[in-house]
Amino acid sequence: QEYPVESGGGSAQPGESLTLSCRAPGVTSTYCAMDFYRQGAGGEREWVASIGAGGGTTKYADSVKGRFSTYKDTNSGTIYLKMNNLKPEDTAVYYCKTGGECTVCRVTDCYEVNAGRWGPGTQVTVSS
Repeated sequence: QEYPVESGGGSAQPGESLTLSCRAPGVTSTYCAMDFYRQGAGGEREWVASIGAGGGTTKYADSVKGRFSTYKDTNSGTIYLKMNNLKPEDTAVYYCKTGGECTVCRVTDCYEVNAGRWGPGTQVTVSS
């Protein structure tokens, strides 16, 4: 199943911004809580942020609080992580992980995605 899929990664200089998204081609709506994790050079996956299925409840790790924000486009079901004031220590592969059982819909059908499903990740590199 092709959900979630991360996009929006790339290279940035310190102080710049990038916005990541969790979605998949053809998806028109979702009801899905989402967790963001990152895996840096140390190898462990660090929790970064979470958003509730309705998009109104968000939580952030201390390391990104005040700089990162997650939100949901309710019209498309796309979940975003806007990363402001990037720092070199933000360099990592960023992942979406479903926080609960999800309902994901295309134009003609819907399907269920289990909790704890990881996307393939997207690389974020912050350097000068």
